[in-house]
Amino acid sequence: MVLQEGELRLYARGPLMGMPHAMLQNRLSLSPSQIADLRLAASKMTGPARRAFEAEMTLKYCAGNPLMAEAVFGWGRQTVALGLAERRSGLICRGSQSAFSGRKRWEEQHPQAAQALRDLAEAHAQQDPTFRTCLTSTRLTAQAALQALRDQG
Repeated sequence: MVLQEGELRLYARGPLMGMPHAMLQNRLSLSPSQIADLRLAASKMTGPARRAFEAEMTLKYCAGNPLMAEAVFGWGRQTVALGLAERRSGLICRGSQSAFSGRKRWEEQHPQAAQALRDLAEAHAQQDPTFRTCLTSTRLTAQAALQALRDQG
């Protein structure tokens, strides 16, 4: 859709069926710079925070219509619809990638060995001799720690 200078810019991938341009201009009370600011703010967020922000702005400026939010702000209407559903239900949806991806930390995989290593390092820890910090340090090397753990069983 080609618009003249100063007119409302629509971020549509195709024709907007059932949503005339006049209706958008009547419903929307934002200037183009305000729309750009809202788009920038949304682009700085990720995940549930972004969906919540997009849902709030859709409710405030687009009467809760994801299609109108897509046309005005350029946000994906599926994402906006998910944000509205999360807001309505109070449940946060996690995608399969964020829920099931990534490797567990070694400490979570081997809690007994991690606790034994912590105890061993704490036994060899010493305070900073100058007392400038409250941190402790140890001269225990990884190789010596592994040998001590093997000796313990």
